[in-house]
Amino acid sequence: MPVQIPDDSDFSSFKDQVLSEDGWKSRYNKGGVTVWCREEESSAVQKLKMRIVCKDLPAETLYDVLHDINYRKKWDSNMIETYDIGRLTVNADVGYYSWRCPSPLKNRDFVTMRSWLPLGNDYLIINFSVKHPKHPPRKDYVRAVSLQTGYLIQSNGATGSTLYYLTQVDPRGSLPKWVVNRVSQFVAPKAMKKIYKAALKYPEWKRKHNPALKPWMFPEQNALPPINPAELTLQRADSLENIDESGLSEEKTHHSDDEDS
Repeated sequence: MPVQIPDDSDFSSFKDQVLSEDGWKSRYNKGGVTVWCREEESSAVQKLKMRIVCKDLPAETLYDVLHDINYRKKWDSNMIETYDIGRLTVNADVGYYSWRCPSPLKNRDFVTMRSWLPLGNDYLIINFSVKHPKHPPRKDYVRAVSLQTGYLIQSNGATGSTLYYLTQVDPRGSLPKWVVNRVSQFVAPKAMKKIYKAALKYPEWKRKHNPALKPWMFPEQNALPPINPAELTLQRADSLENIDESGLSEEKTHHSDDEDS
């Protein structure tokens, strides 16, 4: 299936979905972080939504942190590797990301199209999985599928903001129930807090690391090679390997940083 680059209506639709309360069940609410889950009739993969209130962080800073691939390497301890593949438009690109799963689960990776848009006092970043001919699935990872993932950052005055994260990811495997529960109860809240803590330190870090370089704000700075959208196709989950890890027990696992309580 050919790939469509998101337009303004797609961003508006994503924002409406994030702010909607219909069908969402609260799974965690503590310390300024809330996590909701929602079952989808059209998919076996549930959606997860998170919110963290950041009273002392401007929306622009969070937006920069979520874009800055070099800074991510400093704070995302579950990331194994990430890199940009190429640009599609002034506000859309394609990238690769792999992350460390708790052993003995296999590590996962993605190839996604990412788009972003400042919209009034809001900032939005959305992505979904695509196939790129030069970046096929790798033997050492399970290629997961982002059906829909994104961030909404809302400004709360000059110095505060609220960060929302919504994701629907097919991990391409039958995961144990304890993994699903751990994600909503431990991994998701900890990940939101980690972004918040990283954002507090970002202005000082950025002052020492190419402070004027922000290609997500200034497209003329983007040095990525161009990609023709015709090279890409939508990544369908059913075309990928599906592994059964449902029998793995929690006692035998080694948890990653984001899962420490």
